[in-house]
Parts: sequence; structure tokens; C-alpha cells
Amino acid sequence: MSRLAPIVRREFTAYFNTPLAAVFLVMFLFLTGIFTFNVGQLYERGQADLRPFFDFNPWLFLFLVPAISMRLWAEERRIGTIELVTTLPISIRDLVVGKWLAAWAFACVALALTVPIWLTVEYLGEPDRGAILAGYVGSALMAGAFLAIGSALSAVTKNQVVAFVLCAVVCFLLLMAGYPVVLDFLGGWASPGVAEAVASVSLLTHFEPMERGVIDLRDVLFFAAVVAAFLWLNILLIEWKKAD
Repeated sequence: MSRLAPIVRREFTAYFNTPLAAVFLVMFLFLTGIFTFNVGQLYERGQADLRPFFDFNPWLFLFLVPAISMRLWAEERRIGTIELVTTLPISIRDLVVGKWLAAWAFACVALALTVPIWLTVEYLGEPDRGAILAGYVGSALMAGAFLAIGSALSAVTKNQVVAFVLCAVVCFLLLMAGYPVVLDFLGGWASPGVAEAVASVSLLTHFEPMERGVIDLRDVLFFAAVVAAFLWLNILLIEWKKAD
């Protein structure tokens, strides 16, 4: 952990050395407010919960989280510092995990800044705090999975826009795999086993129970497995690029 700390600190601080942090946080909070209060009709629903907030979180992450991950390795490759970074007396594993942890910490800061919405619901009624906390846990895990995917795909290209698009497309497919429309379509011609298999790899399928206030260890392990798999892929890609 002592080897990771300097990397995490350096990468996390780097977000606030550029306008990226301010732009991301302002956009995230603005869109969160719009979708929660206007589109999600928080007041009109007459229920003291954060269901509208959590309903839209995966789709906000779909466009905003790739903006964080796209620079993780694409920028290093573009300016040619990846060769220098990978020759430092630090393992590539530590670099990959450290960059991801810093990005995840930044995403969690963005989530933490939405606590005033929770306080608004507390003022309006008596919400189920356990369900809200579970929703936040699920949102943090979702962001972590998106960032791991984005980090791996960022290592594929020097172009940050390409890295953004690749991350958004892959994450969109992993979300839609559990969407009712897709499952209904599969149920019309494929066997139930196929539909269940597709649904089981969907991030949305494992997020929805947490959104309802249920933290199942299997769902937590699924997100952990996605993060571990894509970070491992990230390490392999950096090793491969290093060997070129």
C-alpha cells in the first residue's frame, strides 16, 4: 500500500491541476439536479426517497465517467511519457491500480457532493436511510467498474476522444444487456438460459438490487470481478505496448 500512496496522491492531485475537475463536477452536479428534480419529478412523486437519483446515475456515468478515464493512459501515450513511466522503479501493476484508485476517489468525491440531495429528502420526509446508503454503495461500485473498463481501453489508443467513445460504447453494451427491452427481445427467440446468461453480465442487473436497498454479496463480488478483470487487461495492454 505504501507503494500505491504516492501514485494515488499524484494522480488525484493532477485532476485538480486542470479545469477537468471543475468542469466534471459542475456538469455532474448540474445534470444530477436536472434528472432528479425535473425529469425524475422528486417533488411531484410524493415519496421521500432517492429513487429518481439512482435511476439516472448509470446513464450519467455512461457519459461523464469516460471523461475521467480517457486520459489515464491515452495522454501518457500521446505525449510519450508512457515509456518513461514504465521504466520507473514501480511495477506496472502498481501504476495501473494507483491510477484507477485515484480516478475512483475522484468519482467518489463527485458522489459525495450530491449529499445535499439526500438532505433535501430528509427534510421532506422520513426516507429509508439504509436503502439510500445501499444506493450510494452501488453507484460507487458502478463508477469503479466503468473506470476500470475505461482505463483498460485508454491504454489501447493515443487519442482521448477514441478512448472516450470506446469506453462509452462498451459500458453502454454492458448496461443494455440487463435492460428489460433487450431481455424481452432475447426471450422471444432464445432459450431462457441465454437470456439469463446475458442478464448476468449486465452491470444494470447487479446495480438495481442495491438501488432498491439490497446489498447482496454476489452483486458486490460481480463488480469486484469486473474491476479486477479490466485492471488485469490494462496491465497486459501496457506490458504489450511496452514490448513494442
